[in-house]
Amino acid sequence: MCSGSCAKCLGIALIPLAILCILANILLFFPGGKVADNNGHISDEVWYFGGILGSGVLMVFPALVFLGLKNNDCCGCCGNEKCGKRFAMFSSLLFAAIGFVGAGYSFIISIVGIHKGPKCDIGNGNWTYAFDGGNYLGHPSIWSTCVAPKDIVPWNLTLFSLLLIMSAVQAVLCAIQAINGLIGTFCGDCKCSSCCGGEGAV
Repeated sequence: MCSGSCAKCLGIALIPLAILCILANILLFFPGGKVADNNGHISDEVWYFGGILGSGVLMVFPALVFLGLKNNDCCGCCGNEKCGKRFAMFSSLLFAAIGFVGAGYSFIISIVGIHKGPKCDIGNGNWTYAFDGGNYLGHPSIWSTCVAPKDIVPWNLTLFSLLLIMSAVQAVLCAIQAINGLIGTFCGDCKCSSCCGGEGAV
C-alpha cells in the first residue's frame, strides 16, 4: 500500500475516535448522568479535559493532515515528482508526534481518574474521594460508600475506561503513521500518474 493511502486510512480512523473521546469527556461533567449541583462535585480529573483537548482537539489536526497526504501534490517541490511527497510525509511525522502526545495526555489522565475513583457524597453532604488507591476496582460491594450521585462509580469507571482504551488506540495509530512517515520520507510514495508523467498508482 502507498504510504499516502495508509496515512489516509489512519486519518479516517482517528476522526471518529476523537469525536467519541470528546463526547465521553463531556458526559463526565454530568455525574451519574445528571447535572451537578456544584462544580466542586465533579472529579478534578474531568477538568483536565483529557478527552476534549488531548484525544479530541489535538487529534483533529493530525487526522486532517493524514487525510490530505493521499492527495498531496507530488510535483509540488521544484518540479521534482518525489520531493514534494517526501516533504509531506516528513511533515506528517510532526503531526503524528502531536497526536501521540495528546493521546498520551488523555491516557495518563484516564489512569489517574480510574485510580482515584469518583468524587461523591459519602453522607451528610460530605463530597470527597471515597476510595483509596483504586481499592474499589475489584470490590463492587464497597461502591455503595458513595451515597450520591446514584451509580456514579460505574459511570466514571466506564467513561474513563473508554477514554483509556480509545486514547491507547490513537497513540498506536499515530505511532504507525510515524513509521509510515519515515518510510515515505526516505523511500518516497508510489509514483504519480496524474502529474509529472509518472506511472503507477497515486
